[in-house]
Amino acid sequence: MSSASQRNRYFDALSSTPGLMWLGQNTNHIPAHPAVKAAMIAAIEEGAFNAYAPPLGFEALRAAIVADLGTPGAEALVTEGGVSALAMVCRAYCRPGTTFVTTDPTWKWPCLFAKQAGAEVIEIPIYDPACNYRLTPEALKAAVDERTAIIYLVDPNNPLGIRYTREEIEAFAAIARDCGAMLVHDCTYRDFADGHYPALLAAPEGAIVSLSFSKWLGLAGLRVGALVAAPAVLEACAERATSVLGASVIAQRAAEAGLKVKPEWMAEVRRIDRANKAKIKEAASAIEGFALPVYPSHGNFLVLETIGAGIRPEALVEAARREKMMIRQGTYHTARFGDRFVKVSTSVPEGWVDAFCAQLPALVATARTLNDIGPQF
Repeated sequence: MSSASQRNRYFDALSSTPGLMWLGQNTNHIPAHPAVKAAMIAAIEEGAFNAYAPPLGFEALRAAIVADLGTPGAEALVTEGGVSALAMVCRAYCRPGTTFVTTDPTWKWPCLFAKQAGAEVIEIPIYDPACNYRLTPEALKAAVDERTAIIYLVDPNNPLGIRYTREEIEAFAAIARDCGAMLVHDCTYRDFADGHYPALLAAPEGAIVSLSFSKWLGLAGLRVGALVAAPAVLEACAERATSVLGASVIAQRAAEAGLKVKPEWMAEVRRIDRANKAKIKEAASAIEGFALPVYPSHGNFLVLETIGAGIRPEALVEAARREKMMIRQGTYHTARFGDRFVKVSTSVPEGWVDAFCAQLPALVATARTLNDIGPQF
């Protein structure tokens, strides 16, 4: 069986599990805001999905995205999830003979898109307390040169959860400008962070921000995200678009409604998220050898180190799966450091986290007995 088929069957089996607790994909499973549900239902009842959306997205949504990001003068292009925005950017800027510079760990898919376009991917290790688990301007400057097409920064970092300061973003933007690279700022988790600073404010013409409605608004299955950039940069990216008939009409109506109620919605989501993180920290601290390298996390997830307990991440993932819980093994994010940790999502119903914490000692005990584990993705 091909790897693609194995991966699909793996997730199909998870999706077909009744009552599965999704604790590994950073998705938001808190019940949707009534206004968002109403917008989707209205779009269905009026048959809005029978027609294509505008190719760049509905104008009201495009304007609302820029206003929410706080980057006047920029424009938004609505995409089928944040991943489509990043694929578009890689097609626009990467080519043979160029480099795509990012961190390790990072989000894996843009690295794949860069390779598909012929670029060499350079990953700078940051899973290290010596650098506070973050990219430094010095390390970035040493990794770029005139070949660098894209500097890709996930901020807050997925999976570590660190958040960069305004001063760091400004330093990264200056380095990108000096070597002629585009600074691509993946801000998927910005709404869970305090003091987040979009790179477009530091480099209006030299940065691109990618956004997602999957995490903060819970629209992962609807596939809606955005690319935000200066008009000329956006035009260069739009020329490489493959979704030329626009993103889902229903998803866009949900996203527009979500932005209108965002302050009240995120206040509750972040309250639940913080409470869940505190519970997981307490439960993990009771397991000898477990550790949380970054706490608090600025994303809607936590890294739990298992290596000190002699637990293979894959074994713990399998033990959780048998109890209808999906958590993520570290190798999804990084081959170099993946044997150290699992990742647990926290923007979920508190009952899910209560169940995970209550069962964690038993999951660890089961994991110690598991040797022959199938492929995980």
